[in-house]
Amino acid sequence: MAIALVTGAAGFLGARLSSELTRRGHSVLGVDNLTSGSLENWQAFGESDRADLIIANIERELPHVEGVELIFHFASPASPRDCAMHPLETMRANAIGLDCCCRFALAHGARVVYASTSDVYGSPAEHPQRENYWGNVNPLGPRACYDESKRYGEALLSSYCRAYGLDGRIVRIFNTYGPGMRDDDGRMIPTFIMASLRGEPIPIFGGGAQTRSLCYVDDLVRGIVDFALLERPWHRVMNLGNDEERSVLDIARLVSALVGSDLHTAEFPLPQDEPVQRRPDLSRARMMIDWQPATPLRQGLAQTIAWYREKRCVAV
Repeated sequence: MAIALVTGAAGFLGARLSSELTRRGHSVLGVDNLTSGSLENWQAFGESDRADLIIANIERELPHVEGVELIFHFASPASPRDCAMHPLETMRANAIGLDCCCRFALAHGARVVYASTSDVYGSPAEHPQRENYWGNVNPLGPRACYDESKRYGEALLSSYCRAYGLDGRIVRIFNTYGPGMRDDDGRMIPTFIMASLRGEPIPIFGGGAQTRSLCYVDDLVRGIVDFALLERPWHRVMNLGNDEERSVLDIARLVSALVGSDLHTAEFPLPQDEPVQRRPDLSRARMMIDWQPATPLRQGLAQTIAWYREKRCVAV
């Protein structure tokens, strides 16, 4: 079994990815500087007798370890709130941090899997979004530190692959949710759940007709590892997410119903550059790794709400 290095291992996705890797028998060395991750999250979801966590800044240097075969670069703030608070750290993670991972991979003969995002499609003019769609991104807008640094990361990794023969893979991750998301990170699902549990109005931006496609975290990390372990992929880039599209207002109604509260909303203008549609074309994932999401939205939300009630909201 492989030794895997996971950057951002104390984050929402990094910890669950580390857990999936150890569950399959791999050893994990996690690295995180705790900008948006936490030791609590690592201890709850990533900790294992086959996994170790090092607190370090990957922009300076990766830890010296022999035998690494897989590098998963997941170190970047991801929520709009975190990116707004740490815009330059976000850009450095996806530029300098990824460059460090690529150089390490070349020196050790390792494979790199890069966590990109559906935000590289921007406010898409194509729907659903296929991997060969180039996107519609505002390079000067408030979301640019995340959107454009992820696009740069894709170009950087692809350049390493062409110039040096690096085995690099890019996962474009669509909206993902589940236990382990910080309740204050500003993303839709924790915001909706926390508001419902507290009896507060759910914030709805732009009327709520815009759509999202929500993937449960366990399904996502299963797909990431399947793609990472594929010996000879015939495409470097893969969408992973859920292609069941729901309006934001429908999602708010479902969260309220599962919490057991009446729906109350507070209306706000749609933020600049907010995409109005988001749904992945999953043809490539189904063809290459025989993958598709398995957790129905109602089930996944119920499990997530139960986690918030138990771990975060005991006083609610």
